[in-house]
Amino acid sequence: METARRSGWRLEAALTALIVLLAILSLMVGPAGLSPKAALAGLFDGEGPAGIIVRDIRLPRTALALLIGATLGLAGAALQGLLRNPLAEPALFGAPQAAAAAASFTIAFSFASATSLVVPFAGIAGALVSIGGLVAIAGRRASLTVTLLAGLAFASFAGAMTALILNLAPNPYAALEIAFWLLGSLEDRSTDHLLIAAPFCIASWVLLAMNARAFRALTLGEDAAASLGVDLARVRMTVVVGVAIGVGAAVAVAGSIGFVGLVAPHLVRRAVGSDPARVLLPGALAGAALLTAADIAVRMLPAADELRVGVVTSLIGVPFFLAMIFSERRLLAGTAS
Repeated sequence: METARRSGWRLEAALTALIVLLAILSLMVGPAGLSPKAALAGLFDGEGPAGIIVRDIRLPRTALALLIGATLGLAGAALQGLLRNPLAEPALFGAPQAAAAAASFTIAFSFASATSLVVPFAGIAGALVSIGGLVAIAGRRASLTVTLLAGLAFASFAGAMTALILNLAPNPYAALEIAFWLLGSLEDRSTDHLLIAAPFCIASWVLLAMNARAFRALTLGEDAAASLGVDLARVRMTVVVGVAIGVGAAVAVAGSIGFVGLVAPHLVRRAVGSDPARVLLPGALAGAALLTAADIAVRMLPAADELRVGVVTSLIGVPFFLAMIFSERRLLAGTAS
């Protein structure tokens, strides 16, 4: 127990240091490259071209990458703890899909452009509507199976609505804009986008973190957790709402960014052990580092137009899971022999 705790502290310290280094690098990288000294001078002094580039363009983007990455990583770790399933990921309950559908509707019918502040407000509204619909259909004290089925139904419906909106978009340029927005990007995001998403993401962190002990009890099974005083219905609903508002806000601001919530908890689980409560903070830190690194990569890769960060995270996620599959195969082969 003590060894696992010390290992967790070391991992959290290492991830924090990595995040600081990635944040500084993120302030340096872009069409106008800056040295570490110029980037830090622009950050603290705010004068001249370097100050404008760092404070007005790169700092909000970096902060948003850290905020969204941490939210996705924490949401993935919380869902994996709740469901006791390492393949659980933040899109299970339909909020990201609902946010994407609402934002797509706003863009398609010329209510706003993809970079307008109207789009994230519409996306957050869509996520909140999906939460209300999920609670209304499944009920506040529904079983986990019923809640999952209702969430999958909402996710399928919202995905179909997004496809329908793309088909019915009166302007082909709007449809193209939606398609690129859905790939996920932090380009052209401002402090206003950060301020819109931050309250929802922070509320999500609080709701998910307050259930850490319940996740630990659930490793013994639902009956054992209930005998230890865990209110399973309250925990389920709190986690669903926490994941939905955090991930919904992330999608509303940055579009769909896949695999971060699924991969980040796996990156830290071996170091902290199987206790899901200990995975939460390292999972959030790993998610923040992963998304920030991916956002740096899209700015460094040579391309006519900047790649979408959602594409990069998916390209990272697929090889990761292939590696997991081969690792499991080797373990099974060793056990059989």
